[in-house]
Amino acid sequence: MTASKPAMTFDDLPNVSPDAIDFPRLDKLGLPTEARHAPRILILYGSLRPQSYSRKLALEAERILQRFGAETRVFDPHDLPLLDSVDKQHPKVRELRELSQWSEGQVWVSPERHGAVTGVFKNQIDWLPLEDGSVRPTQGRTLAVMQVCGGSQSFNVVNSLRLLGRWMRMVTIPNQSSVAKAWQEFGDDGRMKPSPFYDRVVDVMEELVKFTLLVRGRSDYLVSRYSERKGDIAARELARQAEATAA
Repeated sequence: MTASKPAMTFDDLPNVSPDAIDFPRLDKLGLPTEARHAPRILILYGSLRPQSYSRKLALEAERILQRFGAETRVFDPHDLPLLDSVDKQHPKVRELRELSQWSEGQVWVSPERHGAVTGVFKNQIDWLPLEDGSVRPTQGRTLAVMQVCGGSQSFNVVNSLRLLGRWMRMVTIPNQSSVAKAWQEFGDDGRMKPSPFYDRVVDVMEELVKFTLLVRGRSDYLVSRYSERKGDIAARELARQAEATAA
C-alpha cells in the first residue's frame, strides 16, 4: 500500500512567502485560445553598408520564416539616432519599440567588428528598454541569433548576442548560425547560395518558429518570478496602509 503524501506546508521553508509562490502545473501551460494567429517575428540587422551581408542574411531569414507561416517585419536601422541623442518619441525610436512590442519572437543578425557586435546593432538594442511603465518590449519573446563573418568562422558575435538576449529576458533558442566568408555565400541577386551555411539558417528559422509557437501566449507565465510577485504584494500592502492612514 502506497503511503499518502503529507499535506504541503511551508514549515521547512520559513523564508518563503506563501502568497508569492506559484506551483507550476501542466494546465497553466495550456495554449490560450487567442494564440492561433501566425507567429509575429521581428528581424534586426547590424550594418548600414549598401552591400550589407547582415541585411542580406536578414532578408533570407525573412523568406524562410514566411514560408514557415510567420508574419515578419524587418527594421531598417538607417536614420535611427544614437541612444539618448534624441527623445524617445523620435519616429525611428517609436517604430523600433512598437515593432518589438508587436513581436512574439525576434531574429538578431550582426556582422563581427573587432570581435564584437557592431555599434549599429548595439544601438538598436540599447533603444529597447527593459521596461516602459507596465510594458516590457522584449521580455518573454523568443530569440534566434546569427552573425556574418568577413573571414573565417567565428562565434564571438552570437555569444555576445546570447548574453544580450538573456539580459533582455528573452527566450533564446539553442540553435544559431555563423556564416563565414559571407561575401562568398551570396549571389549578385542578393540571395544566399545553397550550402551547409544555408541549411543551418533554415534549421535556425525552423527552430525559432517552433519555440515561438510553444512560448507565445504563455510568456507572461513563463517569465513570472517569485521575487517580483513578492515585491508586488509588498507594494500593494504599502498602498493599502497609506490609503487607510489617509482615511
